Amino acid sequence: MQLLSAQEAMGGAGGIIIWVVILVVFMFVFMIRPQRKEQQRKNDMMSKMAVGDTVCTTGGFYGTIIDIQDDLVIVEFGNNKNCRIPMQRAAIAQIEKAEDAVEEK
Repeated sequence: MQLLSAQEAMGGAGGIIIWVVILVVFMFVFMIRPQRKEQQRKNDMMSKMAVGDTVCTTGGFYGTIIDIQDDLVIVEFGNNKNCRIPMQRAAIAQIEKAEDAVEEK
């Protein structure tokens, strides 16, 4: 049976520490950073939301914003002007600005 010297024992522990650091950097670059960028993009989109914009909800419905309150957005769906549904801001997946829709026509 052979006893390890202190330097050999530290070499093994140092190698494990290096792999842990590499794993943490990998997780940050490929998981946490893209998630933060997506959250920032969504926050920017929500802050630029205005009355008259066309939105797509997380359920896949398209409608037009007719009123915005704190965390509540009232969206009008379809040609029927009586179909107005209040929903949370978080339920909006995409926004198409009213100015962009006018320019395309």
